[in-house]
Amino acid sequence: MAMIALKAPDIRVTVVDLNERRIAAWNSDVLPVYEPGLDDIVRTARGRNLFFSTDVRGTIAEADIIFVSVNTPTKTYGVGAGRAADLRYIESVARTIAEVAKTPKIIVEKSTIPVRTATTIQEILAAHPGAAKCQVLSNPEFLAEGTAVADLQTPDRVLIGGERTPEGEKAIETLVSVYARWVPRERIITTNLWSSELSKLVANAFLAQRISSINAISALCEATEADVDEVANAIGKDSRIGPKFLKASVGFGGSCFQKDVLNLVYLCEHFGLPEVAAYWEQVIKINDWQKRRFASKIVRSLYNTVADKRIAVLGFAFKKDTNDTRESAAINVCRDLLAEHANVVVYDPKVPADEILADVCGKGAPANPRLTVAKTAQEACAGAHAIAIVTEWDEFKTLDYAQIYAGMPKPAFLFDGRNITDLARLRAIGFRACGIGK
Repeated sequence: MAMIALKAPDIRVTVVDLNERRIAAWNSDVLPVYEPGLDDIVRTARGRNLFFSTDVRGTIAEADIIFVSVNTPTKTYGVGAGRAADLRYIESVARTIAEVAKTPKIIVEKSTIPVRTATTIQEILAAHPGAAKCQVLSNPEFLAEGTAVADLQTPDRVLIGGERTPEGEKAIETLVSVYARWVPRERIITTNLWSSELSKLVANAFLAQRISSINAISALCEATEADVDEVANAIGKDSRIGPKFLKASVGFGGSCFQKDVLNLVYLCEHFGLPEVAAYWEQVIKINDWQKRRFASKIVRSLYNTVADKRIAVLGFAFKKDTNDTRESAAINVCRDLLAEHANVVVYDPKVPADEILADVCGKGAPANPRLTVAKTAQEACAGAHAIAIVTEWDEFKTLDYAQIYAGMPKPAFLFDGRNITDLARLRAIGFRACGIGK
């Protein structure tokens, strides 16, 4: 919404939420989301044509286009628990729109939702007496955290799906005209409603699949003394495969990949395709296994015990250049090490200490006395028996590892879960250093 406001100053954009604290944060000098470049965009447009408000009903009544961007987490209860998307917030928004909308609206699904969700919104609107005739479009986002601003400035594509009726086509072209302010028309793809809804899940599933595939090969590389980076480079030169998303690591995280793959698994089961469901479920199983394998390797290397040993975990966000910790590999690694009675010290340049403690121990649960949060990487590593790099923050590439090594018990271990360091140089310093798939 900030980018639309920036690129189309004649369009009034209002972001609304019931959470007053969240809206206050978006109206403050310290935004609640860290994303490179976002601060400048918000500051440029806020107060001009970009506004943040808690007046949900009033804003809906005045709007011509309504983007539905609510959370669609994986269900934790009932039918489909652990796999299906929880659509309660989508339904709640649809009912609010039905109650408030007295003039025709274009409703845009921005949340990642299961295919055929638009039917739910359409039925709720149709069943409400007095609700205006509205068109429902699907416009999934394909942003990557950490590069979201650049992804919006020059997107690979913008996908818009709608009904293939005169009214639906008119609604599609209305939304096309918004993006066409800065996106070349040939990069704006229009499809039917169901193809657009499904494309988002499939895109994330394919990306997650590539990561799990190279991570599975990383284990074979370690067993055979091959180098996973060399293997990835070799196969990535094949134009049919390409080099992207072939970086072996401790595992993928974030709010999308696991949730969307599990949603796809549930949809396949629902439509009677158990073999397809099992295929995609294996992507998640490999990812979970890779996280456990990393923690297990630390324990094995430290003579099969980390009890009372200090382990520095560098990085907690699920990837660099974001403060998002959802499904972060660091959570699993910390929990596995704590279960082995290690003393875990975490450092991340952007994630607050209280969030780290809550993610590892559970919100509302008592803090684990073996888990602490450091203010610097050097502080975390001081006196550590081992260092585990779990997030690929750039600063971890240039730390003074010779100085850090001097302050560690010997032998000193380093486990690079992102393959961002020069292992040969670390070994020359004296570290027993190893990466993923090496």
